[in-house]
Amino acid sequence: MRLLPWDYLLKPFNTHLFHDIYTVTWVATVVLLIALVLLYNARTRALHRHAPYLDLWEWLLWTGISLFGLLLVAAVFNFYLIVLLVILVTGLGVMLWVRFIRFPPQFEAYEQKLAKQRYFTRSKFAHPEATIRPKGAKAARAGGSRPNAQRGRSSRSRRRR
Repeated sequence: MRLLPWDYLLKPFNTHLFHDIYTVTWVATVVLLIALVLLYNARTRALHRHAPYLDLWEWLLWTGISLFGLLLVAAVFNFYLIVLLVILVTGLGVMLWVRFIRFPPQFEAYEQKLAKQRYFTRSKFAHPEATIRPKGAKAARAGGSRPNAQRGRSSRSRRRR
């Protein structure tokens, strides 16, 4: 290190000036991008019935793709270090905002909705005879007795005679 730390902010991020962190940066970016895609696939399969959680993972996926894609582009094309740091701080800030500020109120509302559904379902079937049909219900639902079924013939076969 021959320059002051803030002097490096306006130097291109390449392997000659930043040989100790250049390779680590782009390899970690590729690994984190692959991990994010795999994690997204696993979590969306597990939570396919819960829309707020799917929305969260959608936001995290696209924010991560943008963040890691821009970091790769900045590393490959030797952008200034300050540009790389701005991309990194902004992307991580958006991911933290999505996870800890935007979606928690939606999760609370969704949990309350699920709790109400569980309560009403439980109270509906709490009475022991709630699932037993009254005796007259079967005959009323079937439409009464069937005169054509007495001898096993249908009305069509009687017409042919």
